[in-house]
Amino acid sequence: MGINIVGIQQIGIGVEDVYAGFKWYRENFGMDIEIFDEKAVAEFMLHYTEGLPRERHAILALNMLGGGGFEIWQHTGKKPQKSHRDIHLGDIGINVCKIKTVNLKQAFDDFQQKKVEILGKMMDSPGGCKCFFVRDPWDNIFQVVEEADKFHKGTSKNGGVYGTIIGVSNIEKSLKVYQDLLDYDQIVYDKTGVFDDFGTIDGSGEKMRRVLLTHSKPRRGAFSQFFGPTQIELVQLINRTPEIIYKGRIWGDPGFIHICFDITGFDDLKQKCKEAGFPFTVDSASQIEGGNSFDMGDAAGHFGYISDPDGIPIEFVETHKIPIIEKLNISLNLSKRNPDKPLPRWILKALAFKRKK
Repeated sequence: MGINIVGIQQIGIGVEDVYAGFKWYRENFGMDIEIFDEKAVAEFMLHYTEGLPRERHAILALNMLGGGGFEIWQHTGKKPQKSHRDIHLGDIGINVCKIKTVNLKQAFDDFQQKKVEILGKMMDSPGGCKCFFVRDPWDNIFQVVEEADKFHKGTSKNGGVYGTIIGVSNIEKSLKVYQDLLDYDQIVYDKTGVFDDFGTIDGSGEKMRRVLLTHSKPRRGAFSQFFGPTQIELVQLINRTPEIIYKGRIWGDPGFIHICFDITGFDDLKQKCKEAGFPFTVDSASQIEGGNSFDMGDAAGHFGYISDPDGIPIEFVETHKIPIIEKLNISLNLSKRNPDKPLPRWILKALAFKRKK
């Protein structure tokens, strides 16, 4: 089969109240397509949860304009623990979630009208792409990036996840994961300095190195047309030792908890990661008797995690089943189709039936 990175499926966002988070992201970011809403125990994530199974409640939400989704995730067996300190740009972990829009000015005006906090003004990035930053009520930062790709009409002026900005301790070491394993083979820019386009984000006045990565070839696979092109930006501080965003906390606590890639060729990828020195820390198949498909409400798949050189969790999901219209009991079974072939657009458009108002 071979390995295929289909796209960014979702960014995990830890919250204190999953329904309050879903409501806010639905109303302000147009993340209103509910793929699943599930209460369960995160029993496979012991590597990231201090060795203990954790009760949780998660909602996966998408935006019909395309891009990755938000996995809105709440600890229910313990009190979600917020960071004890302000997070600064360049600290170790996922700093910023990138979301896309086909018209930056319209998105900017829309966020203003909704009274979403905007950090600074519209600017050009070092690569010449127009962007601006916003902050949600829980201090998570999002970069809104102008990108022509969209999947379908939606209810908002912005689409879904376009990528992320990740604070790392050593960019050269991190490239072994993000460039070599995840196939972000094209460097858009590699610059060092103080950058105006970071607006008024905490820590934006510090000197840092920025490397923006993308993929030179279009992604392939069932959901490739929906997820679209993506980018990963690595940030390394020059004059300050960065803090670790999740120091003293665990996966699932408030903030950006992981980045998840939709993939095919799971076993081949697992072997490649092991040979590269990044063995899987989690593999759902090793915990399931009689098969490798893990049920997530009405959806199912095979999932696993690695950690990048700084311990940041990266998830991989090989999707086996996804619900389309629950009322008619219509689901997509992907396990027997050509993994490189995109799903027909009319099937993906049926996700609109899962919209929550």
